[in-house]
Amino acid sequence: MKAADLSKPIDKRIYKGTQPTCHDFNHLTATAESVSLLVGFSAGQVQLIDPIKKETSKLFNEERLIDKSRVTCVKWVPGSESLFLVAHSSGNMYLYNVEHTCGTTAPHYQLLKQGESFAVHTCKSKSTRNPLLKWTVGEGALNEFAFSPDGKFLACVSQDGFLRVFNFDSVELHGTMKSYFGGLLCVCWSPDGKYIVTGGEDDLVTVWSFVDCRVIARGHGHKSWVSVVAFDPYTTSVEESDPMEFSGSDEDFQDLHFGRDRANSTQSRLSKRNSTDSRPVSVTYRFGSVGQDTQLCLWDLTEDILFPHQPLSRARTHTNVMNATSPPAGSGGTNPGSNGNSITTPGNSVPPPLPRSNSLPHSAVSNAGSKSSVMDGAIASGVSKFATLSLHDRKERHHEKDHKRNHSMGHISSKSSDKLNLVTKTKTDPAKTLGTPLCPRMEDVPLLEPLICKKIAHERLTVLIFLEDCIVTACQEGFICTWARPGKVGLLSSQTQANSPSGTVV
Repeated sequence: MKAADLSKPIDKRIYKGTQPTCHDFNHLTATAESVSLLVGFSAGQVQLIDPIKKETSKLFNEERLIDKSRVTCVKWVPGSESLFLVAHSSGNMYLYNVEHTCGTTAPHYQLLKQGESFAVHTCKSKSTRNPLLKWTVGEGALNEFAFSPDGKFLACVSQDGFLRVFNFDSVELHGTMKSYFGGLLCVCWSPDGKYIVTGGEDDLVTVWSFVDCRVIARGHGHKSWVSVVAFDPYTTSVEESDPMEFSGSDEDFQDLHFGRDRANSTQSRLSKRNSTDSRPVSVTYRFGSVGQDTQLCLWDLTEDILFPHQPLSRARTHTNVMNATSPPAGSGGTNPGSNGNSITTPGNSVPPPLPRSNSLPHSAVSNAGSKSSVMDGAIASGVSKFATLSLHDRKERHHEKDHKRNHSMGHISSKSSDKLNLVTKTKTDPAKTLGTPLCPRMEDVPLLEPLICKKIAHERLTVLIFLEDCIVTACQEGFICTWARPGKVGLLSSQTQANSPSGTVV
């Protein structure tokens, strides 16, 4: 197959008066001829475009009647061709349907459900219009959200320093966590949905157990705010001590050990642990983080951290810890025969054991256990109706060409603003949360050290993506870098020479 020409973009758009802040592709409907791309903007609008067909389909919140603040995160609802969720720096999230309009007047809302530091409203209207739902979560900006791998739960991180995890359909608060200090900026789920990692203004990465609703580890390696956290599904592994206990098919077994569709095999393998907790296993989750300190950190989450009271099932292979003062990208450290930098994780030397406390805090009681009232059932049913609307309908996509233009939003003004906010603003005293299961002290949980901590840019890092043969990073300076995985250097180097004459992709 002919490699893509990275010097010539498929589509190029220039905006005036506003800047793109986030985007998301709909992988469910993507084909070689068409792809649905949502783009959020600093002035509050969301645009649906098709960069392959070079079409502009729709513009949502065009007059900024729904929300005037910056779009911080936009994502398609998993499994849906038409629903998407948008978060703003106002602390609000909105559920949209691409097939509905936004209306010509400011929306009126009706309270649907309210809980501790959150409220959900429906849009009051004679005809169905966007937004379908309005979520108000926490205090301050809602910096990012992420759906669980099965699409049933939603993790949100806010400027108030809280991680809040909701059941998306029933709008039930599953659990919360507080940062050590400052706001939380990023969030990511493990491939099996059992753990959540966050990063933020405390310069830490924090690992939170979804099942136990408690912090199980913190990682310190960054010297400034953590911008992005991401799990690496291709190096995450679960191996049982007895190979004869493998319960999958022969095809699954080959997939797991020979690398075919490794990410999907890993997720399937991890999910099987729900019914086989009694078996001895060897567990390793790999995740990465990038920050404003221009450093990339790679972390391993192993069974001695996940199951501190169980004996290790087998000896693990450790990876080297690189010094944080490693030379920056492009200043050396390349593999022989390669024109670029390669992130390597040799497995021959054993680092010193991770410092951690002898005692861990008891598991916090999950809020998910108290969901039994007739009224809550009725509300959950109502929310589910909205949240699952057209979720599995595979209707033909409309070919409407509304707003078929590159919009210019430099002089947009609106006379109405959203004044409805029924959430009780209760400031949380950090001194009262520190030392509780909500925010344990540093000495009360294991402290992870990064396997790799390397300066790879000259400006703050903003993107981290794990692919099968490489790792992709980007920085605020505008450079997108592709880092080869061990064993993939030669192939990636040849592609880089052909596709990137400028040499900025390494």
